[in-house]
Amino acid sequence: MSTKENNTKVTPLMKQYNAIKKEHPKTLLLFRVGDFYETFGEDAIKTSKILEIVLTKRANGAASHIELAGFPYHALDTYLPKLVKAGLRVAVCDQLEDPKKN
Repeated sequence: MSTKENNTKVTPLMKQYNAIKKEHPKTLLLFRVGDFYETFGEDAIKTSKILEIVLTKRANGAASHIELAGFPYHALDTYLPKLVKAGLRVAVCDQLEDPKKN
């Protein structure tokens, strides 16, 4: 492994997301980021299929990308019931701390 690969850093946002996901691995996380609820990785793939929204990628630190699907926070009442009806367990997460301080 090269030095560059060993030093890959995960963004503070993804550290928070990953910590919550580790505690609740079978739960789809809707993570509030600004004016959007976002999902990442496998959750994003599932969410994009169920809600028929765009699946994209986000930078996840140095030279790393992760799948991303999201929707505006004000659409939660529209999209949350669709995810639950699809049989998913869903957690709605709002960022309470500045991720840069972690």
